[in-house]
Amino acid sequence: MFNYNWQRFCTAVGGRSASFAAVLRLKQDSSSSQSASRGRARHDRGVGSSTALDWPALSGPHLSARSVHSSLGEYRSEESVEFGPAFLQEPDDAIFALDSDEKKVVMNCEARGNPPPTYRWLINGTEVDVSVDFRYTLVDGTLIITSPSKESDLGRYQCRADNSLGSVVSREALLRFAYLGNFSGRTRGGVSVREGQGVVLMCTPPPHSPEITYSWVFNEFPSFVAEDSRRFISQETGNLYISKVQPSDVGSYICLVKNTATNARVLSPPTPLTLKTDGVMGEYEPKIEVHFPVTVTAAKGVTVRLECFALGNPVPTITWRKMNGNIPKKARLRKSQALLEIPNIQLEDSGTYECKAENPRGGNAFRGQLQVYTYPQWIRMINDTELDSGEQLQWECKAAGKPRPTYRWLRNGVPLLSQSRVETVSGELLIHGVRQADSGMYQCVAENKYGAVYSSAELKILASAPSFQPSHVRLIATVGRDVSLECKPRASPRATITWRKGDRRLQTNKRIMVLRNNTLRIVNSSRADEGTYMCWAENPFGTAERAIMLSVKEPLRVELSPTRVEVSVGESVVLSCKASHDPSLDVSFLWLRNRNPLNFQQEGGHFEYIRTQSSTADLMIRSILLKHAGRYGCQAQTSADTVYAEAELQVRGPPGPPGVVIVEEITDITATLSWSRGVDNHSPISAYNLQARSPFSLGWQTVKTDPETVTGDMESAMAVQLNPWVEYEFRVVASNAIGTGDPSAPSRVVRTKEAVPSVAPANVSGGSGRRHELVISWEPVSEEFQNGEGFGYIVAFRANGTRGWKEKMVTSADSTTFKYRDETFPPLTPFEVKVGVYNNKGDGPFSNVVTVYSAEGEPREAPSEVKAASLSSSEIQVAWKPPNPGPGRPWGYEVNYWKDMEQEESGEKVKPPGNKTSVLLRGLEGNTLYRITVKGYNNIGQGPPSSAVSAKTKKSPPSQPPSNLMWIQEGDNVSLGWEPVKSLTNESHVLGYKVLLRQEGRSHSQVIETHNPSAVLSLTERGAYIIEVRAVSEGGVGTASAQIRVLTSSGVRVKSGQWSVHSTVCSSVWTVLFLTTLVPLAPW
Repeated sequence: MFNYNWQRFCTAVGGRSASFAAVLRLKQDSSSSQSASRGRARHDRGVGSSTALDWPALSGPHLSARSVHSSLGEYRSEESVEFGPAFLQEPDDAIFALDSDEKKVVMNCEARGNPPPTYRWLINGTEVDVSVDFRYTLVDGTLIITSPSKESDLGRYQCRADNSLGSVVSREALLRFAYLGNFSGRTRGGVSVREGQGVVLMCTPPPHSPEITYSWVFNEFPSFVAEDSRRFISQETGNLYISKVQPSDVGSYICLVKNTATNARVLSPPTPLTLKTDGVMGEYEPKIEVHFPVTVTAAKGVTVRLECFALGNPVPTITWRKMNGNIPKKARLRKSQALLEIPNIQLEDSGTYECKAENPRGGNAFRGQLQVYTYPQWIRMINDTELDSGEQLQWECKAAGKPRPTYRWLRNGVPLLSQSRVETVSGELLIHGVRQADSGMYQCVAENKYGAVYSSAELKILASAPSFQPSHVRLIATVGRDVSLECKPRASPRATITWRKGDRRLQTNKRIMVLRNNTLRIVNSSRADEGTYMCWAENPFGTAERAIMLSVKEPLRVELSPTRVEVSVGESVVLSCKASHDPSLDVSFLWLRNRNPLNFQQEGGHFEYIRTQSSTADLMIRSILLKHAGRYGCQAQTSADTVYAEAELQVRGPPGPPGVVIVEEITDITATLSWSRGVDNHSPISAYNLQARSPFSLGWQTVKTDPETVTGDMESAMAVQLNPWVEYEFRVVASNAIGTGDPSAPSRVVRTKEAVPSVAPANVSGGSGRRHELVISWEPVSEEFQNGEGFGYIVAFRANGTRGWKEKMVTSADSTTFKYRDETFPPLTPFEVKVGVYNNKGDGPFSNVVTVYSAEGEPREAPSEVKAASLSSSEIQVAWKPPNPGPGRPWGYEVNYWKDMEQEESGEKVKPPGNKTSVLLRGLEGNTLYRITVKGYNNIGQGPPSSAVSAKTKKSPPSQPPSNLMWIQEGDNVSLGWEPVKSLTNESHVLGYKVLLRQEGRSHSQVIETHNPSAVLSLTERGAYIIEVRAVSEGGVGTASAQIRVLTSSGVRVKSGQWSVHSTVCSSVWTVLFLTTLVPLAPW
């Protein structure tokens, strides 16, 4: 049986088609950074790329050229601008499944450049010749490998992009092949151990790539071995470990391996496990059979799994610890603590970890070092740079990583070594006296044993004649101001500068000077300085000049009025700004508040810009708010000058909220409060208002104070007339001549001290209750006025005319009634009653004395002269007389009735409305004797029942309906007849018949009574009539006959025969007889 299932399972998994992509791409995280370029930075290229050097490093952080170059098109939109190649897409690591149906691998590569770049590919450092090997195809920069071979195509791939300005190489991409071989077909030998002994079953997996996972099948598929404290499957070795063998473990074991990339599975031959018969293994100390390596290296951010499992008897317990530290809180123990899993590993998780296996016979431990590494990540990258010939290039790139990265430099894809003018020191590149031959593409490579990152930049050596853009400039200055005339031509190498005014070379002095950057500076300019100034530039490649026409105008002056203004909230003000300026120049104005330009559309209509004259601008501020206070500036500007003037606006308004309110002292009815002054908003504070809030108040309420008036110079006062034992919050509100300000923040919640109650219960009353009871009621005192804990009521009462009060304590503060019972006092005895209050502090006041009568009691007598008469098979009429007047008057009556053969408790009850003394009992059974009693009741309870009376219902009416209806119609009359109804022995005798006549479409029916089985009906109106017949007996009306439908006509005598009703859900039978249509219908 086992062999059959095993072979069937092998066939199933072996013949299954691969459910995965032919090439599994491992996308790499990308990031980039930019730093300022040295020399003349034309633009920031900051190209970065990375590669991993080993298979486990595929998920590490890498830099994407695409993200860095996403904006290249923005500043290189002109096709005439030439630039070197820069990668937009670089090849990614890939896995190709050998048994895939798709027989090709695609390695992507794309770069920008002008001229457009060409591409070449390197495999393991050797260039691929696509013209020789037909399996390689190059489409733009993408390399397509047809029918890839593990022997010839396994390795590292690099894309190289070239144009006339230089070359760059991409990061390395690793191409691997996924496969899973078969286990050896040789039969595996059995393993025999004693019961209680440990055992290791070897998996010995077949050749594979990449990683595989392991599981074990027990006896037959799909019975998998469940891992627990006794059994463990190592995902490192694939072996099955059983720490203590039991008889239930005897059987055949199969190792199942699964390829993580292709999901392909294969099974090993079975390994039988048997027990020896020479005895049971005794207890022995743990022996650790599987553990993590002595040194474990892992990339930052991945999940680390450390295995530790031991054989032993009894089954060992596994514990973990981190030497010189704590195991990370994020760590999880799995597989009965044989697996320590640490997700998202970080540098601080490094250290020495120990697993310990223990049982009662002893213990064993293993220690290993966990080392966390990081891939190189850029801190500083190189940027595109333009230099003049002869200048010095200095580039520095810097990356973080563990181990610390090393650096190497490439120029046009070729290693750059130190030589006469070139120095490469770690991540720094120096080129002294750059030449045109130094132009090209440079790459800094930072790498450690786990990966590499690339940063690319272009170096351009400039050589051009001087040029100005524009060549003519007009400049306007004002009298008395300093003027700077710039001369910055584009030139490489740097140009020599000469200044002239008109036709003469400019002579410098203390007022007119040429600065180091060749700018001409004129101090304290005057109208005599007006004229045309020529800047002459010259280098080995040519000359150029710029003409600067200088005009000197009268200076701009601004007057802003008023310069200081005080207003109250809600008022309006106008600030006027007037400028005096050279009449040949136009002036513009800008209003600012606290140095920020005013946005008139977003200020809610409070600000309006008014331009009354060309040289005057006004600012109107309407309905001023406190927030409008500040410094307002008017900035006037001409093409020659800018002048700024400022005015201060002070807004008076209600005070701001006072500071923190502190409760300094609390009594039962007072609270001493203190606070700090808030801002007065430029109007002195005149008074303070103290407010309180409790769970019983409707929001904040003003409280009385001592002193009665709290003036604006005070910062402390006492709140008085508070309620004892109530939680309060306090706040303070300030007022001034402008108005009342916002309240302070509430104080902390405080509770006043306890006191004797001061409020007596209200609306004391009473009455009702049972006989010999005195019921006293009142409205409870609100918690607000209970004044302390232990609150309750004192109920005092005495019969009218007596002296001593009886007092009873009611301890519940929520009570509203008290009942006192005394068999000695008669109903409706008057009592004087008062209710007082008390708490833990003492007794409080009593209410006013009121008169309360004792209870009247429930009815004492039963109704008399109870009579019952049967009206039909289902109805009995019951009537009675009320009891004699006196205490315990009934408010209503309850009638109880039951069948003679049953118990009274099983009967039915009915209460007539109001004080009625009769009731009709309905829904009774026919020909049945009933027993009936009547009792009175009121709000206190029920009185005694009357003596039971009996009444028997009539027999049931006939169950057979009238049949064989026949009729003759003559004019408006219809003669109707039927067979007489015969009652059954248990039914009432037929006394007559009722004929029901109804015109179709109307609800009203006409009833004709007859003692005979016939009747003459008069159909006075034209139309259709519905007719039915019922038998009448003393037990009631019997079952209705079938309905007939008659259509009236005139002048014709018609005789009908017998009819039977034919009716279904979907149709009815209609019969036309001469001029009259008769249709039998279903009963109503």
